[in-house]
Amino acid sequence: MRYITDRKRAQGLGSGRSGTHHHWHMLVSSICLVILVPLFVFTFGSGLGRDYADVLAFFSRPFPAIVTGLMLIVGINHFMNETREAIEDYMHGVAERLATVAVSAFGYTLIAAGLFALVKLAL
Repeated sequence: MRYITDRKRAQGLGSGRSGTHHHWHMLVSSICLVILVPLFVFTFGSGLGRDYADVLAFFSRPFPAIVTGLMLIVGINHFMNETREAIEDYMHGVAERLATVAVSAFGYTLIAAGLFALVKLAL
């Protein structure tokens, strides 16, 4: 039988001060995605299948460019936060830190590449 204090037994399992913030952040981004995903699907769908000149003209308008940019930022941030939560639950130690850095780097690279492509189309 091991004699461990409750604090030592619970160490590394998280704390009450960051879980509420994460929950609210995920709730807000989920509500934003409920609105943005249909807007993005219909906006992107109406521009799909056109030739290059029409796509340039389509994305040079502010509404499609803003909806696409918001969808990129909110969607990929939601993906990164949820993936980070899964990594915290199932990985520990150095592997957890490396996976968290890899997911963050991948997510921010996707956001930067997507916004760069969108700016190239819009301008």
